Amino acid sequence: MYSSEVLFGAQTLPQKNRSIADLEWPAEGLQTIPDWIYTSEEIYAREVERIFRGKTWNFVALEAEIPSPGDFKRSYVGPIPVIVSRGEDGSVSVFENRCAHRGAELCRESRGSVKEFVCPYHQWSYDLKGNLQGVPFKRGVNKQGGMPRDFDNKQHGLLKLTIACRNGVVFASFDPETEDLETYLTPEIIKDFDAVFGGKKLRILGFYKNEIPCNWKMYHENLKDPYHATLLHSFLVVFGLLVAGNKSAMIVDSGVGRHGTMASAKSDTLYAKVTDENKKEMRSFHEGMQLRDERLLDFVKEFESEWSVTMQTIWPNLIVQREMNTLGVRHIVPNGPNSMIMLWTMFGYEGDDDEMVRHRLRQGNLMGPAGFLGLEDNEAMKFVQEGMRRSVSERNILKLDGDKLGTADSLISEAAIRSMYKHYREVMGL
Repeated sequence: MYSSEVLFGAQTLPQKNRSIADLEWPAEGLQTIPDWIYTSEEIYAREVERIFRGKTWNFVALEAEIPSPGDFKRSYVGPIPVIVSRGEDGSVSVFENRCAHRGAELCRESRGSVKEFVCPYHQWSYDLKGNLQGVPFKRGVNKQGGMPRDFDNKQHGLLKLTIACRNGVVFASFDPETEDLETYLTPEIIKDFDAVFGGKKLRILGFYKNEIPCNWKMYHENLKDPYHATLLHSFLVVFGLLVAGNKSAMIVDSGVGRHGTMASAKSDTLYAKVTDENKKEMRSFHEGMQLRDERLLDFVKEFESEWSVTMQTIWPNLIVQREMNTLGVRHIVPNGPNSMIMLWTMFGYEGDDDEMVRHRLRQGNLMGPAGFLGLEDNEAMKFVQEGMRRSVSERNILKLDGDKLGTADSLISEAAIRSMYKHYREVMGL
């Protein structure tokens, strides 16, 4: 037996990586998506320039990850490495993780606490706000060599990003003219965002990190696609977390359509009540599937919300996860057109008692790279990317719910994905 990797290799077919000048969006508009937006190196380069370095707010950290002066986190804006640091005065700074001298990455640790940042190459040193403070042999040796007399440390600090914080969540932007964060998020998104980040101090419970061999936009699509949730995930439909017939919605921001919230209210009973008609449509529904530990799906109502589940996609790199009582953020890091890194931070609240902490950790098995739900999504997205890279066909369709855009009350809709790509095309000039 030979795997498809052995037979065909991992290369993208040439026609899937054409020059932008040769690319044209299909005439069908938003009901058809061309494969090249997921596979083209030139498209990816434009995404980094116009989206991640453009007028967007990118998630970089939770303030709870850097609680004390000197604490830092190695983070990313798109694929660009940055450092998030807590200064001696308690302020938060975000700056490029690149020495101003020869471009070496300063910080290789994921997180920690320091008094300064020192380049490993030539030992240039920077303070906690990214200002250059030390250059070895700045004046040379024995009056020979060294920097010019007019060299000014103040002119050679690290590239600093504009930052905005909301209830302990830190966002950064390369463009200082990006609209204010509240306007950017919109009221529809803020409502459920503030349910999770309502002012209570966070307690960090742990981290995951995994690579998914798919284009970064697919993760946004996946969480704007309630259709797949009712078909792929046995766990969701059998135990009533998200199933056709339940109270649910796919909410899209009223601004430009780039953000979304997939929301659902859990069934009152442990096992979902699914009609015979709906069962016929869902191959993932298994009548006899049972939990050995039913505590996994206990739901403690702790938020002023009509939903037991909200999965928010905040463009371009943040997922806010509230799956009953398991809470977390997922940070999307693009890794070329055919790969992405997912950085997970799981948390609770400082006021949680020991039983609630155990409950959150137990329920956390739903998510994560190998979670009951996450594992299926990761594999499905891998299959989609492989199909697009290696096939002769060049387009996929988004026709569920017709040409509707925006919020949908039905799970059998792709309106939220079309809304995202309407915005995407405008920004990308496609």
